[in-house]
Amino acid sequence: MKGIVLAGGLGSRLHPLTKVTNKHLLPIYHKPMIYYPIETLVGAGIREILVVTGGKNAGEFLRLLGNGKEFGLRHINYTYQEGEGGIAAALALAEFFAEGEPVCVILGDNILESSIAPYVDNFRKQKSGSRILLKEVNDPERFGVADIRGGKIVRIDEKPRIPASRYAVTGVYMYDAEVFDIVKGLTPSARGELEITDVNNYYIDKGILEYDILEGWWTDAGTFESLLRASNLVAQKMRLDSSAGAEV
Repeated sequence: MKGIVLAGGLGSRLHPLTKVTNKHLLPIYHKPMIYYPIETLVGAGIREILVVTGGKNAGEFLRLLGNGKEFGLRHINYTYQEGEGGIAAALALAEFFAEGEPVCVILGDNILESSIAPYVDNFRKQKSGSRILLKEVNDPERFGVADIRGGKIVRIDEKPRIPASRYAVTGVYMYDAEVFDIVKGLTPSARGELEITDVNNYYIDKGILEYDILEGWWTDAGTFESLLRASNLVAQKMRLDSSAGAEV
């Protein structure tokens, strides 16, 4: 399985912080934001990783990440997204990299407390289709929301005014090789983007999308509030880990 980090976009919700740099290069406590999704993939045993970036500061990713040695990798791949075509459009740029293998996709502003290795293993056993990770949240209207009936997701609604549940779709998606053909068949949404929710709903309609409930906390970092929350959560986790280590 190969890993894809989606770190494009203009980060307009974080202006003026993003006027001079890419959102994913901003700090989350003691490390650049982009470190966290890469470490999440590496922690799940994924060693072939592509970073999809964009904007005026794409070269800074290469200077920061280099060949991936800091993460125990021999090489990191890069590709460039022009403009803001949506998450699915960014994913489409990774077809050459995937080479027909299944992929684990993570949004570049997603910060997770726990390892995703168990869920990646579940997807490997699944062999085809898709698997996504859900998390119960207090503000589901900010996210794609899963409508779950009889233990199965029957629909995902993007930022619904009246959510069908409190289970948000986190920014971690696992797909078989068919995903790239699915993206090619999408039409842009009302906001002119190719939506990852449409990809997920395609798999749902085919009856081949599974899900897990994410353990531990999860947050995005795409707004001022969630950027602060992410830093505070990481700082708290480091303090707890340090205290646990001192007690051993």
